Amino acid sequence: MPKKIYTKKHLTSFQLIILGFAGVILLGTILLMLPVSTSNKVLTPFHEALFTATSAVCVTGLVVKDTGSYWSMFGQMVILILIQIGGLGVVTVAASVSLLSGKRISLMQRSTMQSAISAPKVGGIVRLTQFILKGTLLIETVGAILLLPVFLSDYGLNGCWMAVFHSVSAFCNAGFDILGTADSTFPSLMKYPENVLINVVIMLLIIIGGIGFLTWDDIYMNKMKFKRYRMQSKIILMTTICLILLPAIFFFIYDLKNLPVGERLLAATFQSVTTRTAGFNTINISEMSEVSKAIMILLMLIGGSPGSTAGGMKTTTFTVLILNAIATFQSQENAGAFGRRLEHPVIKNAATIAMLYFTLFFCGGIAISIHEGLPLLDCLYEAASAVGTVGLTLGITPDLHVFSQIVLIILMYLGRVGSLTLIYAVFSGRNKRNAKLPLEKITVG
Repeated sequence: MPKKIYTKKHLTSFQLIILGFAGVILLGTILLMLPVSTSNKVLTPFHEALFTATSAVCVTGLVVKDTGSYWSMFGQMVILILIQIGGLGVVTVAASVSLLSGKRISLMQRSTMQSAISAPKVGGIVRLTQFILKGTLLIETVGAILLLPVFLSDYGLNGCWMAVFHSVSAFCNAGFDILGTADSTFPSLMKYPENVLINVVIMLLIIIGGIGFLTWDDIYMNKMKFKRYRMQSKIILMTTICLILLPAIFFFIYDLKNLPVGERLLAATFQSVTTRTAGFNTINISEMSEVSKAIMILLMLIGGSPGSTAGGMKTTTFTVLILNAIATFQSQENAGAFGRRLEHPVIKNAATIAMLYFTLFFCGGIAISIHEGLPLLDCLYEAASAVGTVGLTLGITPDLHVFSQIVLIILMYLGRVGSLTLIYAVFSGRNKRNAKLPLEKITVG
């Protein structure tokens, strides 16, 4: 009888990414369950540790336990390491360890790194990874130094740890804070609505982390020569500016009318920036109007940019859909921007990603609302915050039952690894039908 030949199956890049995130979350959960991780030296229930670890690795910021008062210094360090790994990406961190140890990066590893940071090509991926590491370390260090005077003044020597924690949390778009106490839990940055330094530094860290590593590289290589930037970088920068300015103007005019003009301008701008996946807040969001909450939901779903520390369906996805709609209105065959044409597969992927995110957001919000008996808008807000990996909350997350927490865990995980990545991981290797089916027209609209 002829011998059967067994071929060794290798995991695809997408499978490595989703398994890498899952593995780090599980390890973080085990560490956070230990009594040494809590300030009262108690064993944390599995579902609460899992929720916190998922939120940290997926750089979300939604929490069921106040980070500042519930977790010990060890627990906070675990959370910060999870945030850093989640912000840079599991694959990038693993590749960085290999680079620092002097090991050679294989072609398979380079391909996985390319998928992880949404790089256009495999070539130059090692140089880009080194650039990301050096840039991250520099920006987070500068951010911590700038935050240090305020935190030292308010908290003494403990302010050093607070400056580092909030700098990393802001740059990674995580939204975790450690300002809470037993008497004042879940405060975020509401202690500093008038502090210009805190507000400006946190906003800059969020924006720099959210525009993406490839955009940094473009700016670094081409400086202020905007015309030389890749089309993707141009779209990201222009979309980011619009998504900061327009909501900020709306919040300033329509909401926050009880604040002085200077503080109102600061709060409106900060809320516009942080809503895009950072999760900090300097005002009580639950007191904002329903119209503002609805706008914030849309901003949370859009999220940051490809290859960044942020989540969401991404600024490029949103802009590609807008450009395609404009091309359709003008009866143009191809959508484009900055003198360049968009490929049809890109538009197809953008439509798929948008559909998946809106489906997850809507189904998650409805499931929580039915199970908890809470207003649908509040539940949709939490669902958008989870799938967009933002971390903003109307205050209902800590009181949710286990079922609703699991729903948010799933949304956070899918929001960070990318729903399309998960689909590619599941269906990669399946037989593809290359034959074209007979064409038949269908009317839409």
